[in-house]
Amino acid sequence: MDLTYNIKDKPKFGQTVLFALQQLLAIMAATIAVPAIIGNGMSQTAALFGAGVGTLVYLLFTRFKSPVFLGSSFAFLGSMATAFAGAVSMEAGYMGLILGALFAGLVYVVIAIVVKAVGTKWIDVIMPAVVIGPTVAIIGLSLAGNAVGDLLGTSGAVANGASTYVCLICGLVTLAVTMLCSVFGKKMLKMIPFIIGILAGYVVATVFTLIGNATGNPAFQIINFSLFNSITWVPDFTFITAAKGINQLDGSYIATIAVAYVPVAFVVFAEHIADHKNLSSIIGIDLLKEPGLHHTLLGDGVGSFAGAIFGGCPNTTYGESIGCVAISGNASVITILYTAILAIIISFFGPFATFLATIPSCVMGGVCIALYGFIAVSGLKMIQKVDLNENKNLFVVSVILIAGVGGMAVSFGSVTVTEVACALILGILTNVMLSKKKKT
Repeated sequence: MDLTYNIKDKPKFGQTVLFALQQLLAIMAATIAVPAIIGNGMSQTAALFGAGVGTLVYLLFTRFKSPVFLGSSFAFLGSMATAFAGAVSMEAGYMGLILGALFAGLVYVVIAIVVKAVGTKWIDVIMPAVVIGPTVAIIGLSLAGNAVGDLLGTSGAVANGASTYVCLICGLVTLAVTMLCSVFGKKMLKMIPFIIGILAGYVVATVFTLIGNATGNPAFQIINFSLFNSITWVPDFTFITAAKGINQLDGSYIATIAVAYVPVAFVVFAEHIADHKNLSSIIGIDLLKEPGLHHTLLGDGVGSFAGAIFGGCPNTTYGESIGCVAISGNASVITILYTAILAIIISFFGPFATFLATIPSCVMGGVCIALYGFIAVSGLKMIQKVDLNENKNLFVVSVILIAGVGGMAVSFGSVTVTEVACALILGILTNVMLSKKKKT
């Protein structure tokens, strides 16, 4: 696609800060959602700090050639829950989070060494466009329910159970303004459609909330302003609590952590490839060759571990970040660098971090409809040149789409193979099986 800023381009300082804020808004909700779901006193601002650190590490390992932000991974939710469930104390559980991220990171390091030794041609063989295209589409489609749920206020945090219709209005205003800015906006307006859209949605939500507060009607109270009553200035870093639990570890617990994290790391590896294939199609550079899959794997693995030391959450490349690149046309790596630095700074600036936390889920739902939709469409664009009149290709695409959209996820104890991973695995097996047919 045509990009306004390519990887090596450097926008002006003020513009870059705005672009970075847009990226941060795109990944913010999901990044802080993981520690909120896990609970056990995990800090959302520490997770944001860890995401910033993890992204910096990723950029270093990829030699500033891959424009994507790393945020808290949902794939490890079950693993993190296991770490706390099997711990003898809260402190040991926090130490388990760091150990688990280390085990997951080591998986990436081992795979990176193998890739460095044997190359990436095998990936093109088992994951051609007919496989990777619909898989990328599934990454976006699998998140569709989350976007719609947020838009309607039926998922996520909405103050005092606000009306679905009020949430819908706020979300649709956000979506409409985002689309109008992206399509009809000039210069900078076209480059920051998410910021304008979110601000518009927030203003509408504020008006409804003020009306609700004045009339005592909870149906209009969209924004939870009470969050400003408990502002924290310093994140509760995971390693500080974990240090108290080192002496409480034993071999059985460490083995439990390894079993909970290592298999999931292999699942996330498949999603890692799909994300980078998708990003490659957007920026017009094959990231699996330059900087190379071994570099992106090392960046993802080591960055994930580095982030977990501070925030407890293993990180992963974010589809929201990739969607932001696609819609804004800004692939400048400097923007991602600024985003990482901004995430670290904001985690210490309580009022602004709290403001971001008050952005209602219905507003973010309006943005995410566009973000997740772009991810799905970019995957479908990958199969434009695939001959779907050939039954073999038709079966491969069909299996992936139905398995993914249908939510086919398989759990083995604490390990869950996500619908994206299941769809990709079935697609690979279908493609290998049907490729044996000789052409006549």
